[in-house]
Amino acid sequence: MENNKHLIHVVKYKFIWFLVSAFLLLPGICGMIYLTVTSDIHAPLKVGIDYTGGTVLQYAVDKKVDSSMLASLRSALSAKGVENASLQIINVNEASNSKTKDIIAVRTQFFDTDKANDVEDNITSVIKSQYPNSELVSTSSIGPTLGNELFKNALIALTLACIGIVAYLTFRFQFDFALAAILALIHDVLFILGVFALLGIFFGVQIDGLFVTALLTVIGFSVHDTIVVFDRIRENLRYYAKKMTFGEIVDASVNQTLARSINTSLTTLITLLALYFFGGTTTKDFVLAMALGILIGTYSSIFFASMLVDWWRESHTSRA
Repeated sequence: MENNKHLIHVVKYKFIWFLVSAFLLLPGICGMIYLTVTSDIHAPLKVGIDYTGGTVLQYAVDKKVDSSMLASLRSALSAKGVENASLQIINVNEASNSKTKDIIAVRTQFFDTDKANDVEDNITSVIKSQYPNSELVSTSSIGPTLGNELFKNALIALTLACIGIVAYLTFRFQFDFALAAILALIHDVLFILGVFALLGIFFGVQIDGLFVTALLTVIGFSVHDTIVVFDRIRENLRYYAKKMTFGEIVDASVNQTLARSINTSLTTLITLLALYFFGGTTTKDFVLAMALGILIGTYSSIFFASMLVDWWRESHTSRA
């Protein structure tokens, strides 16, 4: 094995990494608990019409929309009979030459076909009273039955993916390695869910079908990165188990894979950042979830999953 004089000694500070993970997860967990208690459907995230059913109308406006205007728009919509409307400002790429400066998204509950035109006319009249040059650019509706079905299918997809990963890890590695990888996977998913719960509370961000796609992709990336580190630890154990402590082997293995993990994540992040800043507004939340997943997945594979394995082995060795 290479000289370990210049190793980054991650194992030495493993409990600090555990505290960092707690610091990253706790605010989001609190946000999910808050939404579960306060939201109408008692969900830990603000979900879009993909899962609840409803109608979203998007209006392009030719000037920037101040968030303080949303309260007056909401009151005006209520006066027109559009109750409990959810409003969101979608920022448009300022580098584009389009006259559209912002998009106002108005989300309402699902209405029957005979009432839909009247509701749309009322919403349009309210928006135009504040923004005369506004234009309706998008209308999407999903019935509540289809929304519930999509929500159930999304949960089934996530569950099956997790079961498959658990089965593979249990077969491929020893129990402590598999358990650490699974906990790291849960760590990453909780972080992303927590961030979007906080974004939902403070900025009204809602999740849609693309969010589940991003979550499944992040799960695969997280496990892949963890397996790379674990494979190196297992390989080094074969040759150096009698010469070095398990903690030293983990340190060396992490350092051997550190550059690869950072380079892989960095190149992926560059692409995602380009998509976030220069791509379409409808994919921003999807790209954000992916970018967050890449970052937390890289962190957890190095500073969480490998530290869990070391802590497990250390605690069981001390008991023996």
